[in-house]
Amino acid sequence: MSGSTASEDLRRRLIELESVAAESPAAIEIVRSPGRVNLIGEYTDVNEGFVLPAAIDREIRIALVPSRDRRVVLHRLDTGETGSFELESLPSRAGGWLDYAVGTAWALAAAGVNLRGIRGAISTNLPPGAGLSSSAAIELAIARALIEPGAQSIEGLELARICQRAENLFVGVQSGLMDQFAVACGRAGSALLLDCRSLEWRSVPLPEEFRLVVCDTGSPRELAGSEYNVRRRQCEAAVAALARDDPGIHSLRDVTPEVLAGAESSGRLDPLLARRARHVVSENGRVLAAVAALEADDIPAVADAFAESHASLRDQFEVSSPALDAMVEIATSTPGVEAARMTGAGFGGCTINLVRSDAVDRLAARVERDYPGRTGLSPRVFPVTAADGAGFVA
Repeated sequence: MSGSTASEDLRRRLIELESVAAESPAAIEIVRSPGRVNLIGEYTDVNEGFVLPAAIDREIRIALVPSRDRRVVLHRLDTGETGSFELESLPSRAGGWLDYAVGTAWALAAAGVNLRGIRGAISTNLPPGAGLSSSAAIELAIARALIEPGAQSIEGLELARICQRAENLFVGVQSGLMDQFAVACGRAGSALLLDCRSLEWRSVPLPEEFRLVVCDTGSPRELAGSEYNVRRRQCEAAVAALARDDPGIHSLRDVTPEVLAGAESSGRLDPLLARRARHVVSENGRVLAAVAALEADDIPAVADAFAESHASLRDQFEVSSPALDAMVEIATSTPGVEAARMTGAGFGGCTINLVRSDAVDRLAARVERDYPGRTGLSPRVFPVTAADGAGFVA
């Protein structure tokens, strides 16, 4: 469905659901907020490292009308659920999807942003639980929808940081900034290199003769209260152990491979923590190597970085899964697929593949033929295009 068709259908559904929209159809606004895929740089964002995500053309849209009261009412068209809350008396976390909207309102208000009540209808073509950051997409969509027109201008990176606080402190997922940053600051046709310490970033154009293809393993994973937070604590424990000998170490960004090897060989660092740290330290180098390779049009070097990243996530960080490994093996054995790796937090979810344009259908056919028999799961394969960040639809 084209963007214009999707917007018109969403507009029509809001009119059916909310009388205030039927009374003032010209007042309806449309917000779109993309998902994201991370090309390389996994678990580096929470360790002040480098990441290379891209916003994608799978997205969440909200059709909304401002309300005269301070109430927010949201209708999910995918599930038929409706959630609501008062901006003057925000509810506590309840453990459901509405927490992302309430948490975003809470973080915006804490930042001193003027908010408005709305009535909204939400549609999405982002697959839930696939690791394409539907949570950050809804946070940025809600943020754009709630901010009172004429309120202070908030640039994308700052809005991303506000939404990250919502996810960390209200929802309870200790995510880094990468997801919200990519959703807020996406650039069509490009990935985004972000230094998660300095917050400096720049666009990295993607090769036009290739497509990014996401392969969903059909094995969803939940982040809140899961192994994601365990891995973050293990990284923090590694930093604390290393900092006992070098107070200049504040995060794994400060650790060199030589320092890590010395701490492990001397027994000053627990072997499990050393493996976790080794992944993060080496992954930072792979991000920069992949960026250099993309800018030099050196696709074999990109492929090497992807392969090494997946192996490290599997063996050192232990967040891959048999389903993810099978999907990568099928992809890398398919002619025209130049690079493949798991993407996102792991424990299920998706792989990201750099595929020659004429090989996309071949990859889809191979996955549909071979993957179910190897895993017992039903996959989905879809090409994605790097897209602009969240904002209003004209």
